[in-house]
Amino acid sequence: MSSKLVMRGMIGFYVFLFFAYLFGPLIVMSITAFNTPAYPQAYPFEAFTLDWFVKLWNHRSMMDGIKNSIIIGLGVVAISVPVGLAAAIMMGQIYHRARSVFYLVTVSPVLTPGVIIGISTVIFWKDMMGLTDFTKAYFYKGIILAIFGQASFVAAYCLLIIMARLQRFDRSQEEAALDLGASFPQVFWHILVPFLKPALISASVIAFLSSFENYNTTTFAILADKTLVTVLAGEVRQGTTPALSALAVVIIGLSLIGAIFYEVAKRREETAAQRMQERARLAERGEIIGAKTGLA
Repeated sequence: MSSKLVMRGMIGFYVFLFFAYLFGPLIVMSITAFNTPAYPQAYPFEAFTLDWFVKLWNHRSMMDGIKNSIIIGLGVVAISVPVGLAAAIMMGQIYHRARSVFYLVTVSPVLTPGVIIGISTVIFWKDMMGLTDFTKAYFYKGIILAIFGQASFVAAYCLLIIMARLQRFDRSQEEAALDLGASFPQVFWHILVPFLKPALISASVIAFLSSFENYNTTTFAILADKTLVTVLAGEVRQGTTPALSALAVVIIGLSLIGAIFYEVAKRREETAAQRMQERARLAERGEIIGAKTGLA
C-alpha cells in the first residue's frame, strides 16, 4: 500500500466525518418530522405522517412569531442597509485621521452584548424620551423596539460588507460623470448604486438573517410581543415535539429553494454577460476586418 493511497484514504475519511458532522443532525431531525411518535424519534421509524406539519400550521403562537420575525427583519433591512451605505460613503469622504475614530464608533455595537443593547433600547425609549402619547403610540411597542435595537448593531455588518465593495470603486467614474454635467444624485443612482448592487443585496440578506435568528437583543426589546426565536425558546423549555422538527424542515427547504433560485439567476446573468462580451468582440473584429478591406 503506497503512501499516496493512504493519504487519499485519510482525506476521504476526514471529508466523510466533516459532512456527517455537518449534515447528520439535519438529516436525523428531518426524519423525526415525518415519524409518528410524539417525541422526536428517528429510529425506529414507526410510520410516515404529515400531522406534525399540520400541527405546526395550527400553532398560533408559532405563526404569530414567524410573522413578527418577518416584519422585524424587513424593518431592520430598511434601516440598516441605508445607514450602512451612508456610513461606508462617509468613511471614504472624511479626513483620514478621523477614520479610525469613526470606524470605532460605528463598529462598536457589534462588540456590545445583545443583552445590553436590548435593555438600553427599552430604557432609552421609556425614560430618556418620556412616555408621551406620541412615543407610546408609535415607538414604545415590542416590534418597533426590536427593530431599533437590532438595527443598531446590524447596520455595522452592512457597513463592513458595503465598505469592502466600495474600496474597489474607481473614483474617476464619478469625476468623469460630474465633468460631463451629471448632478451628484445622478452620479449616486446611475453609477455608484449599480456598482454597489451586489454588496447591497448581500447586506440585505445578512441583515434579514441576523434579525431573524437574533435572541439576546430581541428577548429584552420585544416586550409582550413574540418572535419565532422567543417562541421556540419557550417551547423547548416545556419539552420539544416533532412540530419543531417540521419547522426546521420548512426552513431548510426554503433556504435550499432560495439558494437554487439565486444560483440559477446568477448563472443566467453570467451567461448574458458572456454573450454580450462575445457580441462586442465579434462586432469589433468585424469593424477591424471592414477597415482592413476598405484600406485594401
